[in-house]
Amino acid sequence: MIDELRCFVLVVEEGTFTAAARAAGLSQPSLSAAIARLEHWHDARLFHRLPRPVRLTTSGAALLPHARAALGAVASGQRAVAEVEGVVRGSVTVAGGAAACTYLLPEPLVSFRRAHPGVRLHVRQLATPDVPLAVARGEVDLGIAEGEGEPCWVDELVMIGLPGARWPAPVVAFAAGTSLRALLEACFPQAELAMELGSFAGIKGMVRAGMGVALLSRGACAEELATGAFVSVELPPSASLPLRRELGLLHLGLKRLSPAARALRQTLLASAS
Repeated sequence: MIDELRCFVLVVEEGTFTAAARAAGLSQPSLSAAIARLEHWHDARLFHRLPRPVRLTTSGAALLPHARAALGAVASGQRAVAEVEGVVRGSVTVAGGAAACTYLLPEPLVSFRRAHPGVRLHVRQLATPDVPLAVARGEVDLGIAEGEGEPCWVDELVMIGLPGARWPAPVVAFAAGTSLRALLEACFPQAELAMELGSFAGIKGMVRAGMGVALLSRGACAEELATGAFVSVELPPSASLPLRRELGLLHLGLKRLSPAARALRQTLLASAS
């Protein structure tokens, strides 16, 4: 019955049977059969199938908090057994923005995997503003976001360009809605945008080609700055660079973290110290 309850909660959270089946790693007929078993067991319809997205019936709404509590109890039991056994295993998911996933996480994740080979690691790259929501929904165990959670990393930003670049200059930027774009607009509201791209590699490629300058995390361009391929562009005092972003580690509380997630939390905090 736990599997059926898990499918039931996924349908509620995903909004459609198709999306819930995808999230559960099941075919849609298999997920529909699980819901049918649950409805037969309760002798009640749990969903209005049309129109989309599916909606809970009164019976379904009454069942939902108990289903979530049951799943939470099972997860707590698994954590308790793991703690008694003293074995860190299972899986853990961490989410962060492009800078965190590309430049901050790889080294500590490699260290964690060596120490805990029985844990399956998952990384989700999200727009930085979306990370707290993913943590709040329970979609990920840990998240790295700006200005929230346990203080972790300090991300220094720098305006980079080719040798000889001067400010003002056209800026190669991330798309609107990203944290680096928001900082660019806040600090340089009159900046002329040369183009918008979605990755550090793409932005650095355009800067390398002479398209303009870019505001990036220092860690994202440390190698190019060290070799002289890029330089730190001199900016007016009013810009107050280097900017510093405080990045924190988010979760739903230590008691709600699995042993694997708690171990990864400790590794990430240690790597940032």
